[in-house]
Amino acid sequence: MNDYSAQLSLANDVVRKASDMFVAGVGAAPTLIKGKGDFATEIDLSIEKYIRERLSTATDYPVFGEEKGGDFTPEGCWVIDPVDGTSNFASGNPNCAILLSLIVDNQPVVAVTAMPLLNMHLSTRAGQPVSLNGKELPPLANEVPVASHVGMGTIGSPDSQRFPASYRLRLAGWLSDTQLRPRITGSVGVDLAFLSQGIYQAAVSFSPHVWDNAAGVLLARNAGAVVTDGLGEEWHPQSMGVIAGTPRAHRLIMDTIHTIVNI
Repeated sequence: MNDYSAQLSLANDVVRKASDMFVAGVGAAPTLIKGKGDFATEIDLSIEKYIRERLSTATDYPVFGEEKGGDFTPEGCWVIDPVDGTSNFASGNPNCAILLSLIVDNQPVVAVTAMPLLNMHLSTRAGQPVSLNGKELPPLANEVPVASHVGMGTIGSPDSQRFPASYRLRLAGWLSDTQLRPRITGSVGVDLAFLSQGIYQAAVSFSPHVWDNAAGVLLARNAGAVVTDGLGEEWHPQSMGVIAGTPRAHRLIMDTIHTIVNI
């Protein structure tokens, strides 16, 4: 059975080198408009090109990326988001990340999330703990502390057909009356990475895109979080959204969602 250690070592090396490009390019202006409020910079494109070339040369897995696409192959493929939180990146906000995952049998088995502007490089592989800058992290605690946060990505984004802004705002408002205080970073990858370190107790992604979610899903799972899709069902790469958190935090979010949906 493949333990994916070689693939994780490769992914870590590739992302560390791409992180130098990331830091050098922070503040880059939009060069590709993809939709209302959605754009890519030259750095998005160059980082994805670099990672894609390295992975294609070193492995037999196909590559699927946010910017240049490819064929998503659930049996086995790499998934790249070269700059998660591009709007943050372009404005110099440090809440942005490089996300890389390997999907095998329709689940992530290798994950790397690098936040170079925060000096955080997280990685893991199937069945193993999460490492931060090469040091193994302890499992998440189950309690919901008084000062507890839930990351909610973005309130308004192009990916709002299934979870419109009105739903997101209502959820944020209702959660603000619980022990969980919503935090809007503008990056799904950052939210799930913060959860994996215990900075947040939960994270909610409204994105339907595998490149936004897959790396963080494996980090959260291996940190001990409960991970489901946006409606509480089993998560897979085709899912709409992610809800992840400590058992108590996840249950609190799901109870809140069920209340809102049944109003």
